[in-house]
Amino acid sequence: MASQLLRPAELADAAARDQDPVVQDLCATAALTAPRDEESYESVLPPLLSARNPRVRSAGVTALRRAGRSKQAEPFLSDRSALVRACARYVVRQQGGDPAAWYRERCKAPNDPELLPGAVIGLAECGNRADAGLLRPLLVHPAAGVRARAVAGLRALDCADVKQMRPLLDDPAAEVVRETATALLPSVGLLADPDMKLRTWAAQSVQRWRPSPDGRRGDAEVGELLDRSRHLFSDFVLRRRKWEAGVAG
Repeated sequence: MASQLLRPAELADAAARDQDPVVQDLCATAALTAPRDEESYESVLPPLLSARNPRVRSAGVTALRRAGRSKQAEPFLSDRSALVRACARYVVRQQGGDPAAWYRERCKAPNDPELLPGAVIGLAECGNRADAGLLRPLLVHPAAGVRARAVAGLRALDCADVKQMRPLLDDPAAEVVRETATALLPSVGLLADPDMKLRTWAAQSVQRWRPSPDGRRGDAEVGELLDRSRHLFSDFVLRRRKWEAGVAG
């Protein structure tokens, strides 16, 4: 109905401005269904690609392939939104590009003031454990956002090193401290750490832990870690956690 009342450019503007997710999706879809020529895309894509909402931006990025403008998706590989980054990687791959190589090229200069946080976490999202070698030097990057994403990236690659990351718990940027605590807390050994703040965070993290819905159930190591943390739970809650994890009570 909306597509019959508004022109594609007006629909794109509505998708970019409206606060309602349903309206955003409907208008973005309608706007992108209409274009049939280069001139139409010229009026539709800019408002979508510059929208604050990541769902709208991701729709615009995905449409770049259909518009024959896949190359324009590359800058969105470092977008602040994981959804937009994923869409950009899809478009880039469809044109034969290599997003991982794109990320590695940008992360190889540890003091680059132009490095965007999205490029750092993007490398972890599509790279491998060997890429930890590019992320570790970024832990001391001058930009707090880059440091925080480097920590998050190392955690995502399962390469978080307690000794190396511990100093970041005193980082002046709150976002870096949060990411560092999140990266270190899965180590139940931190429950006995000399640092009282870290012991407290570790205990709270273990108490809040829930098995991932798509995670592997019945992992004996999970049961062992819960047993080592039994002092943090009542008997009932401990049995409940172990049941959720699919391990013996």
